[in-house]
Amino acid sequence: MTPQPSKNKQFARRLPNSEYRSREHLLPKEVEALMNAAKKRGRHGHRDQLMILMAYRHGLRAIEVTTLKWDQVDLNGGTLHVNRVKEGTPSTHPLRGKELRMLRKLRRDCPDGPYLFTSERGGPMTVAGFQRMVKAAGDSAGLGFAVHPHMLRHACGYYLANKGFDTRAIQAYLGHRNIQHTVRYTELAPGRFNDFWSD
Repeated sequence: MTPQPSKNKQFARRLPNSEYRSREHLLPKEVEALMNAAKKRGRHGHRDQLMILMAYRHGLRAIEVTTLKWDQVDLNGGTLHVNRVKEGTPSTHPLRGKELRMLRKLRRDCPDGPYLFTSERGGPMTVAGFQRMVKAAGDSAGLGFAVHPHMLRHACGYYLANKGFDTRAIQAYLGHRNIQHTVRYTELAPGRFNDFWSD
């Protein structure tokens, strides 16, 4: 049963995340399920699936993915210039085949406007709209817990740590100014303990 915050508005506060779910990141198979569910939801399925993929592969915060502009994307060179919020360090990420194909389709379908991900009115998708879409896709995917967009950024960090990438490289990729924000991913990577026992 999901815990409920106090109904007394004077003392109402949000409970810690651990009271709502056991972890703050998604596993790769859960991200895939989320993308598949988003694709099947309505006429904006392609846009929604691509938003989730970009947020996951590039460790984007909700505000970073919703404000992505086409001038940050080089479809010919296969790169994405990532601007970070919270005083994070910007970087340039490679774009892989699946992303490039989906981005080209999105560009063909929506050739006008500066933003990648737009609403019905042609403006940038809002953070609240992205949050609602991710939650609805999580419900449709039957993941069994409430999903929010920042779980995709954490999923990226844990994926890279589990693959054994250097902490400094992950720090640069995620745009962390302070490496302590990155260490949490490598500290919880199960691969750290693979050689502790042998049978």
